[in-house]
This record gives sequence, C-alpha cells and structure tokens, in this order.
Amino acid sequence: MSKKNQTIAMNIGIDEQDRKAIAEGLSRLLADSYTLYLKTHNFHWNVTGPMFSTLHTMFMDQYTELWNALDEIAERIRALGFFAPGSYKEFVKLSSIEECENVPSANEMIKQLVAGQEAVSKTARSIFPVVEKAADEPTADLLTQRMQIHEKNAWMLRSLLENE
Repeated sequence: MSKKNQTIAMNIGIDEQDRKAIAEGLSRLLADSYTLYLKTHNFHWNVTGPMFSTLHTMFMDQYTELWNALDEIAERIRALGFFAPGSYKEFVKLSSIEECENVPSANEMIKQLVAGQEAVSKTARSIFPVVEKAADEPTADLLTQRMQIHEKNAWMLRSLLENE
C-alpha cells in the first residue's frame, strides 16, 4: 500500500470514516483554492486596460490571501490523519474550477474570478454536513472563514461588473 493511502491511527473523537470524508472534502477545497490561486496570479501578471492598476493590486491581494489559506487547509487534512494532495495532476482531478489557457480581457478575468470565488465557497459549504455530524469544530471554523472571504471577494469583483 502506498503511503498516500495509509491512515494514521488516532483518537480525537471523530471516527475514521468521518475523518476520511472530511479530508476528502478538504482535498477538493485545497484543489479549488490552488487552482483559483494560479488563475488569480496569472491574471495579476497579464491584466491590461484602463483598470490595470486597480485590478493588478486587487488580484495580488486575493492571490496572496489564497496562498496563505492553502497551508491552513492542507494542515487541517494532515491533522485529521490523511495526506494532502500536492500535485497539479491531483488538483486538476479534484478541482471544480477550470484552468484558463489564454489571456482574456480584463472583464472576462473578473467574470472568471467571480465564478472561481463562488466555486470555492460552494465546495466549502458542501463539506458542512459531515463536519457538523462529526462535531468537527476546527474544520467548521476553517470552512466558515473560507466562505466569508470568498463570498466577500466575489461581491467585490462582481461590483466591478455593475454596468454589464
């Protein structure tokens, strides 16, 4: 058996089946977050147009926040006794966010990032039933914080598209 499939015996008050389901959900959240990080960083580098300065700065703030969140999510997976995904191949398989293979207009970048922020929030929300069943408050706290940030980011980005 590969190390990736092994579980670590522990007694934290959450049974192995629930810990596994939570870790799998958090792995999807990590994949979505990493994919959104890459997309946001790409758009930061490549944005052009009259809103360049505003978007360049906003995208930097958002990708920096995402970068820091990746560690929190991966470490929670590890605390639950499972290995965190860490390759592009795994992230592509787990993520609900599609990569962007071209350089879209600034408005299209904003639209894609709104969809990405909303997707991460939906993924976080989808994990809640098993988290609540298992009374996993640390994961619930992490998910609540992630949803709050992503929903706020989506709102801020969406507000830039008000006239569309």
